[in-house]
Amino acid sequence: MKIDENEKTIERELTLRDHDQTVTLLGQYNKNLNYIRDNFDAQIIVRDGNIKISGKEEEVKQVRSLFDELLEMIDAGQSLKHEEVKRLTRMAKEGKGGELKGVLSDVIQTTYWGEQIKPKSINQKEYVEAIREKDIVFCIGPAGTGKTYLAVAMGIEFLKKGKVKRMILTRPAVEAGEELGFLPGDMQAKVNPYLRPLYDAIYDMIPGEEFERLKEDGRIEIAPLAFMRGRTLNNSFVILDEAQNTTSTQLKMFLTRLGFDSKAVITGDITQIDLKSDASGLSHDRKFLENIPGIEFIYLTKTDVVRHDLVKKIIEAYEEEADK
Repeated sequence: MKIDENEKTIERELTLRDHDQTVTLLGQYNKNLNYIRDNFDAQIIVRDGNIKISGKEEEVKQVRSLFDELLEMIDAGQSLKHEEVKRLTRMAKEGKGGELKGVLSDVIQTTYWGEQIKPKSINQKEYVEAIREKDIVFCIGPAGTGKTYLAVAMGIEFLKKGKVKRMILTRPAVEAGEELGFLPGDMQAKVNPYLRPLYDAIYDMIPGEEFERLKEDGRIEIAPLAFMRGRTLNNSFVILDEAQNTTSTQLKMFLTRLGFDSKAVITGDITQIDLKSDASGLSHDRKFLENIPGIEFIYLTKTDVVRHDLVKKIIEAYEEEADK
């Protein structure tokens, strides 16, 4: 008689290194441990520096892989926030234990106030790795999935390590219910609101004075997409944000700016297109651009949302409404 592995009961043990490692892993007042226990049927007993996990084989493996990843983060000196424990727990419970390794251990940047910037899901990890390995990467996903933020973090990493000479960030200046002509100020003042999210991301990672100095030296440039026409961008890390609001002609113009020793990251949310007449270049052109070797497409979903928990529920509500 064949034994169903899901019904097979096994036991695994982990030995913790010392008191500090134990306290960090379990969390204040066992907050992390209690959350993990609440999400698995497997029995988890912590006693005298040992963790004993017993239950159905599949669950025991999931819990063990979860603890292994958390301990690896602690041993590497990574911060271990309760939100990260919750995120990894969900991933382990979904049967992605084999993919957990290194997901939250890849620190890209540290903000100047000490917060670590790193992928927070398997898909985000793939996104970061794709940027390192490919010259052109498209990242498509809903709001709050870290598309722009991670791209900016990677751009700054490349800039600081001397892998590129400059970082260029651009967006199409497409009205989302407003008219540019009615906004006050000169053209720069009119387009600045469209570029604000890019400034916000950079200010998280670079002090204001350093950012201004890098702008003056031409090492960081933020400009509307129209300013890219006619240029050849060598030794550059180029980010096109909100690409769902580009036409096919604009997207082609941007992609053909890429010069030697450069990378391009194109981000967009094809569920939030503000174009009033022309079709979205990102939505249309990805159908044939995906076939080009060397171009990588990464798709993020609501499971990758890293904003407030309600953002994921809002996305789900809109998806349900669209399916009616």
